[in-house]
Amino acid sequence: MKKNLLIFFVTLIISCGSNENKKKGFEYNRTQKKENKKYNTEESSTPIDLKNKGLGPIKEANFGEFIDQDLANKGASSFNRKCTACHMAGRKLIGPAMKGIYDRRSPEWVMNMILNPVGMLKKDPIAIALLKEYNNIMMLNQNITKDEARSISEYLRTL
Repeated sequence: MKKNLLIFFVTLIISCGSNENKKKGFEYNRTQKKENKKYNTEESSTPIDLKNKGLGPIKEANFGEFIDQDLANKGASSFNRKCTACHMAGRKLIGPAMKGIYDRRSPEWVMNMILNPVGMLKKDPIAIALLKEYNNIMMLNQNITKDEARSISEYLRTL
């Protein structure tokens, strides 16, 4: 009994020593790279082409001078339900950042990509370049209607 008590106290004294050099399990340290909150097109290897309208049902899309806030609110709701798993406003995720999308793509292209991602990823040169840039992760067809695509497009103008 005395021997067990002695072993216990010796173990206790040793374990209570300095913790400065002890490691606790797995430790992973990395410095986090500060991100520029604005989308930087120089980070992307994908070309900017505002004349490309993409492949799909949208041949012409004209935005009004002012944002239709009711339509944008509907679009925000749809975007949050169906798009945020892969897209964020101000930074890349699984897919490109959406902020400033109309500085890089035409409204028709954006709506066609929303409505026809499979067809776009097969034949549109920009969509194919984006597919390569984002590790061949394909945008899924979310079965979005033309009206819903239009509201999402209006929401993207607000970012």
